[in-house]
Amino acid sequence: MVGRAELKDRFRQAFAGEPRLYRAPGRVNLIGEHTDYNDGFVLPAALELSTFVAAAARRDGRLRVHSLHVGATVEFALDDPAPSPRRDWSDYVRGVAVMLERVGHRLVGADLLIDSDVPIGSGLSSSAALEVSTGYALLDCAGLAVDRTQLALCCQRAENEFVGMRCGIMDQFVSCHGAAGHALLLDCRSLAFRLAPIDPSVRLVVCNSMVRHELAGGEYNLRRAECERGVALLKPALPGIRALRDVSMAELTAHVAMLPELTLRRCRHVVAENDRVLRAGAALEGGQVEEFGRLMNESHRSMRDDYEISCRELDILVDLAWGVEGVLGSRMTGGGFGGCTVSMVRADAVERFCASLAAGYAAATGITPEILVCSPGDGVSIVTD
Repeated sequence: MVGRAELKDRFRQAFAGEPRLYRAPGRVNLIGEHTDYNDGFVLPAALELSTFVAAAARRDGRLRVHSLHVGATVEFALDDPAPSPRRDWSDYVRGVAVMLERVGHRLVGADLLIDSDVPIGSGLSSSAALEVSTGYALLDCAGLAVDRTQLALCCQRAENEFVGMRCGIMDQFVSCHGAAGHALLLDCRSLAFRLAPIDPSVRLVVCNSMVRHELAGGEYNLRRAECERGVALLKPALPGIRALRDVSMAELTAHVAMLPELTLRRCRHVVAENDRVLRAGAALEGGQVEEFGRLMNESHRSMRDDYEISCRELDILVDLAWGVEGVLGSRMTGGGFGGCTVSMVRADAVERFCASLAAGYAAATGITPEILVCSPGDGVSIVTD
């Protein structure tokens, strides 16, 4: 990624005019996987890794967008009566513009130059970082106030309805509301949230497996459909439920005969994961990092065995992490089928952990992983320095 000053210089070369600079972070989900679209609970942290947008307003109602990463420019009109996806990276930008206007924001058009250091396809939500940074930029270029929660919802709708990925609200929400030094415990139904401090004696270490299996997108949507099927099958016995968030483990256990085996395992992961998130949030707030790590380990086993969204490479990374002294917990993070693991590691063990994981993973797979020692960062902002 280029530096901030160079990003502005490149904007001037590409578009002329003087840009403002905006950033929105990627995220790592510490615990609470595939619970967000089940109206459940999640505990992510925003990262310092971010997508940056240099932007300046236009008055002709057109968006011109150039991605330094892709090396491509797209242009489209905001007043297009029937906007259609291009099936590429630009859909995230255009989809956000479409959804902002649908809720009543009158945009004015803009030139946008985009760059990012959030690894794409790694499970650190490069898509939400792109959506939120461009959405914030478009609102600011039009002189409109930014409601961070409404921005998150519009960005989620863009991904659901324009891009076609049926994600929940977590990624966009923490990209808008994250805070340095904290995780964010979010109720995905009410959107109530609170910040939970991360003990300064530990570090978050993200390890990129460097693999992304092609079935990820379709399998993600399939898991969501299986959860909805579970709710439909349980409704005759539990008529008040709207989502798996409303089902307790005791209720699920009492009605296992109503569910096919596969649907039961999918539901069991979500119901148990919701409980783990609430206990993990309390553990963070109480400084109980050992308990937090234990819950991370439980979460990975559940995703591996019941939800079946892990893969060989992720399991190797987690197994290696569990064997290193000073590691409190480790799990896959993100949608699954590749991407990253996240580990909570005591600060004095980080160097040993990174070396051990890199060597062990390379020996097992022939792949050199990318390892990032992360600090929780702030949510979307205008860059003023």
